[in-house]
Amino acid sequence: MTFHLVSWLVVQDGQGRVLLGRRAGSSYASGLWGLPGGRVEAGESLAQAAARETREEVGLNVDPADLTCLGACRYDLEGTAGLDVFFLTRTWQGEPQPLDKTSAVGWFGLDALPPDVLPWLPGILEAHLVGGQRLTELIDGWDGLRALL
Repeated sequence: MTFHLVSWLVVQDGQGRVLLGRRAGSSYASGLWGLPGGRVEAGESLAQAAARETREEVGLNVDPADLTCLGACRYDLEGTAGLDVFFLTRTWQGEPQPLDKTSAVGWFGLDALPPDVLPWLPGILEAHLVGGQRLTELIDGWDGLRALL
């Protein structure tokens, strides 16, 4: 079984909106809206990976030391297992723009996410960003998100 370690960044503006990018040319979920993020590379911390992916995908510079860890979600779905770690920032430099593997960017309220968002994202934002859950699991399909802590 393949195991993935992935860092994601929730970039939230002063109005409470989150920055999403439409995935393009990616092996995972191309065409869907999602957070900037991706696999952690060798020698890289989780926060460094989130900052790097954000710079590469949407052009924002963030300091890994300024990121707040929201929590993690373990998943075991459709033959793939992994751990997604979510960070939050409300400070950055630059203007969001679609770059590598991103065709569009936009700011969305938590109650107004686009219909073609990654299927797990609304539950993750509700659990980790709004509800303060530190650990969740997806093991029973996309609707099987369980808060553990």
